[in-house]
Amino acid sequence: MATSGALLDPAFVRELEVLRRRLEISVRSGGAGDLASRRRGGSAEFQDHRPYAPGDDLRRVDWAAFARTGEPVLKLFRAEEDNVLRLLIDASASLAFGDPQKFEVARRMAAAIGYLGLANGQRAQVLVAKEVSGEGSAPRALERVGDPRRGRDALAALLRDLSQPSASGQADLARAIDATVQRSARPGLLVVFSDFFDPGLVTRALTRAAARGHEVALVQVLAREEIAPDFDGDFSLVDAESAAVLDVTMDAAAVDAYVARVTGLIEELRAWARKHRASYVRITTDEPLETAVRRFVARAVD
Repeated sequence: MATSGALLDPAFVRELEVLRRRLEISVRSGGAGDLASRRRGGSAEFQDHRPYAPGDDLRRVDWAAFARTGEPVLKLFRAEEDNVLRLLIDASASLAFGDPQKFEVARRMAAAIGYLGLANGQRAQVLVAKEVSGEGSAPRALERVGDPRRGRDALAALLRDLSQPSASGQADLARAIDATVQRSARPGLLVVFSDFFDPGLVTRALTRAAARGHEVALVQVLAREEIAPDFDGDFSLVDAESAAVLDVTMDAAAVDAYVARVTGLIEELRAWARKHRASYVRITTDEPLETAVRRFVARAVD
């Protein structure tokens, strides 16, 4: 189990502070970081100032503060009915693969994005997708549902929520997405972290989430050897979740067929993101995390 301190080191936090300011500017028109200003009626509560940047709406400038200090700043408001940044992490056994594990990279990405949300005054919530047996009922799709947390002071608690789960067992990611949407009082930004190795029903669930008004972002985490395998010979492959064994001969044709299926999966996720105006960031476990976070802030479709 990772410690909360290992998820965000001081140097990474400094980088995130720079990205946070970019995020505030880039989403003024209603993107991923503007959740706190979206509301359905009701009044807004003054929250903070931030420095003016070229292109900002001059109507939001605090002219009284400008007269006192000579520095232009913008007023930031928190709506009474703000939304929640929901971080849904696939904790199935397939995420335990890689060095470092895909799951470790996924929750470090979740910690970074959660930090951006909390630092911008949004609420952030951690949800863990893993099947949990129920007494006399179907398995639950969510192993953990963290409390929605707000503000910089809530960062330690959010990191604890991310540090507790481990990658094991099975997950039904489609059911977990549906369960997350069903328990959401109002739409928000739903960020799903997974390897998405079973995308068929998942994209349907993502479509339902988007239809309910949720803004969706996909973060796909893969090990380098899953994208470019270097295998040759006979192998017994063990499914990490079902423990099923498959004997295969990995020759050039088999490797090409595997790569074609992985490429097809990536294209399916990319096409879904473009169709639904979602972001899709793909990160390999050997990639610097900062570059992936920058692409997330830029609302990339990798």
